[in-house]
Amino acid sequence: MAPLTHKFDAIILGAGAAGLLCAAEAGKRGRRVAVLERADRIGKKILISGGGRCNFTNIHCRPENFLSANEHFAKSALARYTSSDFIGLVEKHRIPFHEKTLGQLFCDRSAQDITNMLEAECREAGAQIFLNIKTQEVQHTTEFVIRSESAEFRAPVLVVATGGLSIPKIGATAQGYDLARQFGLNIVKTRPALVPLVLPAKEQATYRDLAGVSAGVVVSTDHQSFREQMLFTHRGLSGPAILQISSYWEKGKPLRIDLAPGRQVVSSIRAAKTRNLAAARAAFLGVLPKRFAERWLEEHAPQTWANQDLELLERDLHEWILVPADTEGYEKAEVTAGGIDTDELSSKTMESRKVRGLFFIGEVVDVTGHLGGFNFQWAWASAAAAGRAL
Repeated sequence: MAPLTHKFDAIILGAGAAGLLCAAEAGKRGRRVAVLERADRIGKKILISGGGRCNFTNIHCRPENFLSANEHFAKSALARYTSSDFIGLVEKHRIPFHEKTLGQLFCDRSAQDITNMLEAECREAGAQIFLNIKTQEVQHTTEFVIRSESAEFRAPVLVVATGGLSIPKIGATAQGYDLARQFGLNIVKTRPALVPLVLPAKEQATYRDLAGVSAGVVVSTDHQSFREQMLFTHRGLSGPAILQISSYWEKGKPLRIDLAPGRQVVSSIRAAKTRNLAAARAAFLGVLPKRFAERWLEEHAPQTWANQDLELLERDLHEWILVPADTEGYEKAEVTAGGIDTDELSSKTMESRKVRGLFFIGEVVDVTGHLGGFNFQWAWASAAAAGRAL
């Protein structure tokens, strides 16, 4: 029996954040849209994001919050669909939300509110969502033909919103990159981003039992630094500061960590009647969490308490040099950096410059946001750009 053939104006691969918003935007403009999703439910990554509360945008969204081989590419889409636009949608659906810190907006109840909202927007716009569709092949002649086991979908327009490689356990695949290669598009090498770092065996052994201890730090690579919390794990380091810097860190390169930003520690050791380990311990306990302060001094206490040794102690505290062994990989990465080369796409519409009617949006594109709702804002902005252009 021949598979069922469905004809649409546009087909969107992926019912995640970008795919659903794109479908709603295109549907509102009278396009007949089909969203094809491999999984048995929509928005799986939305549902687990932000600890199940979905950090759906950031009110301080600026182009500087994104990294890409072309730092200017994201500006157009971000300017035309802002965090205020998405907040307006959330308010229209009467979803209660709150600002946590640094402009991060979260649902009060659950991330399910965001998927319900996007599903309602698609329904209202007449966009159809098909679940459990495993794409077997995509062909392009005068139109795009997408074949699965049970059906065939045809449309003059194809939007790839398949996401990145992060969190494979919820169904991440390389489908978007494979399609880009099939159509001759260049791909910027992908890597895990917003991901915990693994320390070398020696440092792991030294700090493993501090798992769960966190401290406010400034962590830096050559060209970037972040002031946030750092968290010890059983295998290395995590927490917002580390997740942020991981997107910029290159394997084999050192990280510099200021453990006491804006604070002087040695002056109080100097002022102590007796310069010794007890005085150092007292000084450090005012700066670092107790267990970390004691471990740090075990590893770094000077041979003598002369001024030059104290100066070295102060310097080490503000410039702890670590060379991580690796990242925790795509399993623990919040997003994928790299992706479809932005030189291949129109920054206004997200359409391929090589293949008419082929669009790429969201995480599959080489635009990666900082931690804090910026990746969702890129999903919404790129989706709106494509949805309005279809």
